[in-house]
Formats: sequence, structure tokens, C-alpha cells
Amino acid sequence: MNHQLDSHSVAEYLAANTHFFEEHAELLARIKLTSPLAGRTVSLQERQMEVLREKIKALELRMTELVRIAQDNDVITHKFQSWAKSLLLARNDVDLPHVLTSGLQSIFSVPHATLRIWGVAEEFAHTWFAAPVSSDAHLFANGLTTPFCGSNKDFEAVSWLEDAPAIQSLAMLPLRPASSSEPASDAADAPAAFGLLILGSHDPARFSEDMATDFLGKIGETASAALSCLIG
Repeated sequence: MNHQLDSHSVAEYLAANTHFFEEHAELLARIKLTSPLAGRTVSLQERQMEVLREKIKALELRMTELVRIAQDNDVITHKFQSWAKSLLLARNDVDLPHVLTSGLQSIFSVPHATLRIWGVAEEFAHTWFAAPVSSDAHLFANGLTTPFCGSNKDFEAVSWLEDAPAIQSLAMLPLRPASSSEPASDAADAPAAFGLLILGSHDPARFSEDMATDFLGKIGETASAALSCLIG
């Protein structure tokens, strides 16, 4: 009685007998496979080489992408360091808001940047950054646990920017006193905001709703730490 083997049974047998082709090496030269790359029948060895070449090519592409990402991160780190250095070199406290926003514009090529701070010390009450804002702006800032990015929907904060009608996208970063090393996951757990940092662009895609905000979060944290000296 002949037992008919199917492909699954053969595959199970070969998986269980890994030395089969060592014992029957002559079969390797007789096995032919269709190559999706060459469009012809090739030997098993040739097909294995094709698979290896494809894997190597994929790894090379992945390595190239990782190198590109590393280079981009290095550029961002250098810019962030330059911006932070400018904050440390500010001549006095009242200069900090201008140094901070102008640095974001020049170093990070942000077309428009400004901020508002409430609850400032009395000696700063006359400054541009302490201009009155509505209670809605306070509530909005307190409700942000991460930077807001998106299109201009006539937010009050947009009016604080120059050329406000032309702003197409913006990022709004809450300014909060540092209470811990870990960001709050809920607005109710976060310290009350003492201000808002606004970045604006004429490009609708510059600050999109789906963009990652990790780096913007670091900018917000650094700005908060630098500006906290202005609070009364």
C-alpha cells in the first residue's frame, strides 16, 4: 500500500530531520525553484543567495535610515543646545522672554513666536509679555497636558502674534512650574499654568495635528524653567 505524502508532511519531515540534505547532498543540485527576481528557474543555492542579497539590501536601507535619523537628531540637539545657551547668557530677567522667542525664530526657523505670562512679579507688570489675557486663555493653558498643534481656528492666542490673519498652523505650549521630573498625564494632576508659548507659521503643514510633540514638550519645559523667575 502506497502512502501518498503531501507537501505539509514533507515539510514536517525535513524540519524534524535537519541533516537530511547533508546525507543526500546530491539532491541540492537537482532541486529547482522559480526566482521572482530573475524570472526563471534557478537552483536552490542560487535562490538562497537571492534571499540573502535581499536581506542584506533591506538591512542596508534600514541602516541608511537610522543614520539619517541620527543625523537629524544631532542637528536638533545642536539647535536646542544653542537656544538653551542663549537663555543662560540673557543679561537680566526682563530680557528672557525676548531672547527666548527670538531664539526660537532664528535657531529653529519658526516664522512667528510670542508668549504671555500671568501672575508676574510687580516689577514686570508693565512688560509686553505680561499683557492681560482672558480667563478663557487661562483655562485653555491649564487644560493642556501636552503641546497643542494644529490649524488656526481663531484662537485668542493667535492674536498675540504678528501678522495673525496669515497664520495657518500653530503650536501652543503651556508654561508650568516644574513640580517633578515626570510630566503629568492628566490636567487635574498638573500644576496650574502661568503662561502660554505660541509658535505660528504661514505653512498649514508646519504644525500638524498628527505631528509628534515630544521635542516641543522639551522646549516647553525648558521655557517654563527659564521664565519661572518672573513669577511673583
